[in-house]
Amino acid sequence: MLATPAPSPAETRDNAAFDALLWAMSRPGVPRDLPEPGEGTVITALLDRECLVYSADPLLMPEIMRTGAELADIDRADHVFLGAMTASDPLAAVAIGSDNYPDDGATVIVRASLGSGAAVRLTGPGIDGAVTVQLGGMPDGFWKARAARLRYPMGFDLFFVDGARAVGVPRSTNVEEM
Repeated sequence: MLATPAPSPAETRDNAAFDALLWAMSRPGVPRDLPEPGEGTVITALLDRECLVYSADPLLMPEIMRTGAELADIDRADHVFLGAMTASDPLAAVAIGSDNYPDDGATVIVRASLGSGAAVRLTGPGIDGAVTVQLGGMPDGFWKARAARLRYPMGFDLFFVDGARAVGVPRSTNVEEM
């Protein structure tokens, strides 16, 4: 008789984080709880040896290196960890894919303060009508810089992380500053 291997606590945590991130991306603007606080949970859920990664936060590097992911310049990275942003300039260099391969657009992870700061109204796929979410800590011009890079289906997906909560904003989501 064959025994089914039991997942380790780390595998269970990473699977729960991956599930939470998928749920957050499929319901834009609706916060989802992560099993542990911080970008480290996102790193272990999303990265592996086949990923190209850019990080603006050197404190994330040890966790990124443990995944075996390869470091890359921001314009080549599959996953971009921008930390607490002070300027929206890095968005101008994020990969958006191409006409033939729009799925080559990056996933961008930003540290934010959910429930405080400026409000944005989200509409589009996965949203019943509209969702309003407050995202504090975004630099001036953040949403304009995002809009300048989107040429749907090309663009990049966003995760905003605040402790043990995450909000997803896919490239297909329309964002209106309020």
